[in-house]
Amino acid sequence: MHAAIKKAVGYLAAELIEEGMLVGLGTGSTAFFFIERLAQRCKEGLKIRAVASSEHSKALAMQGKIPLIDINRVTTVDITVDGADEVDPKKRLIKGGGGAHVREKIVAAMSRELVIIIDESKRVTALGKCKLPVEILPFAHQATMRHMQKGGYQGQLRMTGANQPFLTDNQNLIVDIHFTHLLDEPEKEHETLLHIPGVVDTGFFFNLTGRVITGFSDGQIVIN
Repeated sequence: MHAAIKKAVGYLAAELIEEGMLVGLGTGSTAFFFIERLAQRCKEGLKIRAVASSEHSKALAMQGKIPLIDINRVTTVDITVDGADEVDPKKRLIKGGGGAHVREKIVAAMSRELVIIIDESKRVTALGKCKLPVEILPFAHQATMRHMQKGGYQGQLRMTGANQPFLTDNQNLIVDIHFTHLLDEPEKEHETLLHIPGVVDTGFFFNLTGRVITGFSDGQIVIN
């Protein structure tokens, strides 16, 4: 049922795309369905261009023959559609379960609108139940992690199935932080983490989200 909800919201989001738009392609299991339906619409004659937020999404777009352009040649995007790990009532997000949050945030910040597609389990009263991904440089990463621990942040280096450190598309590492309580002011945690040397960015997204499309287990879809 979970995949059916993701497909429903992903396909609905693809219907928001209009002729001539420059579209940002998100990353992850829900964005997969958005890209799948967008590829179908391109085959049906929709003329758009797209930029990808990850190598994985780029590969999906190429496979679906969605016309891609070099993201380094543009400064704005009309609309980006992406998933999220948590969304609170103020539309603040935690993203990065797939490890692409830094590129996703850059694309989101370029976009006239960021549309978030989720199932009901991702809606929360406050952020902080799921892990917060923090991308860090490999250089002196043990020291960076020690600074994080001294600041009260408990986290683990993300590993692959082969027990190797997970590398982002930027060739950086990810530390997944566990919070012991829900966060009243996630902005403060974000600022504190950003000031640690070696931290590239966190998976907190603030003041970026436009519409949120939520799919429910009873088949209902709500846009707000």
